[in-house]
Amino acid sequence: MKQSGLLNIERSAPRRGAHLEPAEPLWQRVPTRDDNGDLLTDFMMLIPRLGSKPQSVLDETIHKLQQVLALYENIVVFADLNLKLNVLWVSTKSVPGICLELPAAIKMKIPEALLVAQGQQS
Repeated sequence: MKQSGLLNIERSAPRRGAHLEPAEPLWQRVPTRDDNGDLLTDFMMLIPRLGSKPQSVLDETIHKLQQVLALYENIVVFADLNLKLNVLWVSTKSVPGICLELPAAIKMKIPEALLVAQGQQS
């Protein structure tokens, strides 16, 4: 797994120059509470066929994701991009509307990204 800013990137097969290590299952890595003990909320987006795109397209998409996540760096606690499944998982602090606002911001940069699921906010 590679970490780039806020974004963890998991690939099924190594690409040129990539150093990868086996990752723990996502359910073991995703935080459920922030530093104050408050519950986090999360959402999942599908980015169809991302893992099979040419390296240049993949790099550009990752850069766009990093740009969006950087705008929300005070809210985003965890982000994981699984290229084998073409899935982006994001955990955030519980802020009203964030699980619609942030996916909308991602979709503005990456139109093919689809919101698949979002967690409950408390």
